[in-house]
Amino acid sequence: MKRWPLNPKIPEKIASEKITAGKIDPVKIPQKGEAGSFWEDRGDRYHCGVDLYAPENTEVFSIEEGMVTETGLMTSPEILLYWNPTYYVIIKNTSGTFCKYGELAEYAVQKGDNVGSGQLVGYVGMVLNCAKIDESSPSYIRKLKNKNSSMLHFELWKDKPITSHRDYLGGNWFSEEKPENLVDPTEYLVSIRN
Repeated sequence: MKRWPLNPKIPEKIASEKITAGKIDPVKIPQKGEAGSFWEDRGDRYHCGVDLYAPENTEVFSIEEGMVTETGLMTSPEILLYWNPTYYVIIKNTSGTFCKYGELAEYAVQKGDNVGSGQLVGYVGMVLNCAKIDESSPSYIRKLKNKNSSMLHFELWKDKPITSHRDYLGGNWFSEEKPENLVDPTEYLVSIRN
C-alpha cells in the first residue's frame, strides 16, 4: 500500500497563520503551469519534480517499500549563494521505479536501508536563504523572496535517477529536452492522495 509522503498534520500554531492564509497545504499537488509543477518553465531551466509545500521540519515518509540507493547534498550556499544546505534520499521501490525525496533539512535513513511504506525518511527543509536573494538571482527565485520556501521536492524516475549531470542542478534541468527516464509524478501523487 502506498502512503502520502508528508505528514498532513500541521502543528496548530503554524496552521492558524499559514494554512488559513492559503500559503501551505501539504496535500496540494501543483498542476501543469503552476509554481512548483512538473517541467515548469522557469525561464532558463525546467523543474524536474513537483514541490509539495509544508512547514519546515514536517516529516517525510517513504511512499512505497523499497531500498535506499543514495543519499546526498542537494543544495548548498557553496553551489548557489541563495541556497541553504538541503539533502536528498533516493529509494528504489519494489515496483521498480525510483523516488527522489529532495530539499530535506535532514534524512533519517542510510544507503542500503530497506524501508517500508510510510517509514520516516527525513524532514522538509528550507531551500532558499531569502537574505541572499538579490537582483542577480533568476527572476523566478526573486518572486519567491519572503514567501514560504519550505517544501518536499519530489521526483519520479523509471530508471536510476540523474543526480550529477551538466544539465541538472538542484532539481532543475537546463535543457528543453527532458531526460528519457524522468516521469511526471503528478498522477502518481494524485492516486495516493485520493
